[in-house]
Amino acid sequence: MRNIIIGQSGGPTAVINASLYGIAMEAREQGVHAYGMVNGIEGFLEDHVVNLSDYSRMKDFDLLKTTPAAFLGSCRHKLPEDIDNAVYPILFKKFEDLEIDAVFYIGGNDSMDTVDKLSRAAKQFGSDICFVGVPKTIDNDLPVTDHTPGYGSTAKFVAATVRDIVWDAGVYEHPVVTIIELMGRNAGWVTAASMLARTSYEPNPMLIYLPEEFFDVTDFIRDVKAALKESNSVVVCVSEGIRDNTGRLVCEYEEESVKDQFGHKMLAGCAAVLERIVKRSIGCKCRSIELNLPQRCTSIMISATDSDEAEQAGRFALKNALMNSAETCGKMVIFKRSEGKPYHIDLEMIPVGEVCNKEKLFPEKWIINGNDISTEFLDYVRPLIQGENHIKFENGIPKIMKPVYNKNQSMR
Repeated sequence: MRNIIIGQSGGPTAVINASLYGIAMEAREQGVHAYGMVNGIEGFLEDHVVNLSDYSRMKDFDLLKTTPAAFLGSCRHKLPEDIDNAVYPILFKKFEDLEIDAVFYIGGNDSMDTVDKLSRAAKQFGSDICFVGVPKTIDNDLPVTDHTPGYGSTAKFVAATVRDIVWDAGVYEHPVVTIIELMGRNAGWVTAASMLARTSYEPNPMLIYLPEEFFDVTDFIRDVKAALKESNSVVVCVSEGIRDNTGRLVCEYEEESVKDQFGHKMLAGCAAVLERIVKRSIGCKCRSIELNLPQRCTSIMISATDSDEAEQAGRFALKNALMNSAETCGKMVIFKRSEGKPYHIDLEMIPVGEVCNKEKLFPEKWIINGNDISTEFLDYVRPLIQGENHIKFENGIPKIMKPVYNKNQSMR
């Protein structure tokens, strides 16, 4: 194998760069040259490419593992469904110009759709280029795999941040309701992690609502009133994608959402809507908090387990491509958890078609009465948040690598 190229796509995670590090370092150790797509497949179409092998030889390249966001930049570019579309010959010509033998694409559901289309196009064109998916998503909604890199760090951040909010909200004598909005369009894995904030002496967040269950405002007000009888401070955690039994999103109750390039509604604001409803219906003090981007981009709350597994996924992908590129093409790395304790995972490869355009929802068996989470979930999530990465600091803040995205010229 002569040359490989790596891209990052979709919403970043705290450990997406750990997977990039794993691929790049494994390539260096195996004597394979590595390029990087700047801003994913979209940037690659504009010839925005960097020489990752130069970066991998840098003294502080390990900083990449604790650098937030996507080092190479990202995109949300949807390739055409029709493999006969003119864009595919253009892409393969660019791959051939760089003498690329394998393409590694780090991303979530829509990114795996890109891997699937490119591998199908390779078969149609008779190309030997190997296309491999390396998973990432804080949403933890990729099917087949036990979990996805990025989720553990987000769960750790959510648990710690919600706990801090719980204690701050509880300092007042008078009744107060605090509504925290967390990411999750259709799957409630991120919001469920707020359960980790509870202690034996503090039940908050007392109410947790996921998009897997229909949301009813009347039931919500009833739940809040009942909780206020137990505590003067009630913390509620909600997924951004909660919707009623008609399919209408709560965030749309007062204004319409816009859509992204994939046709997904841009969700935000359901906590603010619920804040106004609580004030009108109950009359107590109420505030809403949207955690937004820090859930996925924070670099100081990285789970060491998450970071290590993300790097392993990258290294595993490259090793498999080197051993048998024909068998690895069109596949994605997954995690298989061993039964029992201690926690252990094995890495495997599956056809990306089993993953792309599919979702793994939060298990119904772990949802209680539509407003709470079973303690069984804790056995699943706790191993994923263990360990702390050693963060290097400079001038009092975390030291990171300068990202390479948003370049206007080729950097080959």
